[in-house]
Amino acid sequence: MSIERIHSNQRMSKIVKHKGVVYLCGQVGEGRNISEQTQECLRRVDTLLAEAGSSREQILQAVIWVSDMSLFDGMNAVWDNWIPAGYAPARACGEAALARPDLLVEIIVTAACD
Repeated sequence: MSIERIHSNQRMSKIVKHKGVVYLCGQVGEGRNISEQTQECLRRVDTLLAEAGSSREQILQAVIWVSDMSLFDGMNAVWDNWIPAGYAPARACGEAALARPDLLVEIIVTAACD
């Protein structure tokens, strides 16, 4: 059983690859509002997926946490423009208290990889 861990420390790995699947740690973004933070999260997801040999077209599942469900529509507006047509993954979205009060969104992605 071969498990590859990339950008690891004692607490976590940013990327874990196993049997053709890549698991990303939760991504957050800087910004003043939900649109800016979601865009930054998704830029980080793109970067990590590329490093892992994957892409947004290969996302299998996304779990999205927003700090308040009133932000759902703003997050979705960015998400809908980012995810390629015909490649929508299985997805869940819920409300959660995030690690810092200024964080509005966290996105966790699982994808197929080469």
